Amino acid sequence: MKLKTDEKGMAVLLEGKPVYVKDDGKELTFDAKEAFDKISSLNAENAGFRKRFSEAETHLKAFEGLDAEAARKAVDTVKNLDMKKMVDAGEVEKVKEQVAKVFEKQLEEANAKWKKAEGALVTEKVGAVFSRSKFIADKCAVPADMLQALFGSRFVVEETGAVVATDMTGNKIYSRRPESAGAIAAPDEALEILIDSYPYKAQVLKGTGAAGGGFNAGA
Repeated sequence: MKLKTDEKGMAVLLEGKPVYVKDDGKELTFDAKEAFDKISSLNAENAGFRKRFSEAETHLKAFEGLDAEAARKAVDTVKNLDMKKMVDAGEVEKVKEQVAKVFEKQLEEANAKWKKAEGALVTEKVGAVFSRSKFIADKCAVPADMLQALFGSRFVVEETGAVVATDMTGNKIYSRRPESAGAIAAPDEALEILIDSYPYKAQVLKGTGAAGGGFNAGA
């Protein structure tokens, strides 16, 4: 490749850049600034590579003569050895016991919260039977809260959420009404049946000659 010159031997310029002719006759311009900038960039990049290579080489010297496969096997052996020691020493069982204790404690706390919530629900639903009872409002001379204290334990809340009354033997009370014969008595009817079988019902119902102060809360 040679510099292209004119008839006076002066270098031919294209856009201020000298023109060179390659051996195959093709012409190209030479941008000196661009070339030197590129050389500087490559030199800096090369210096960076040399530095990283040197650092890597220094780190690798610590592993000279080390068999990588043997090292991996050694690590696995140590892991298995530690686990075997734990088993032999009963450490694994200790860990299991600790986990079980934590789980049992959490389960007890959850059960306690559930029972508390269940108790509150039962109290609310059973209390509603007495506070909203038409039978008590129309037929009874005793306040609803006193009747609840007397008969409230006879009412239970089933899994379905329904409130059902039971007799003294724990059996569910069934309806006596012709239109619902054979069906479990609704809470208000069940309350009426319980009071009807109560030995002191005369002191509970209106218009039976009950004299308030003689009310006996014992069932």
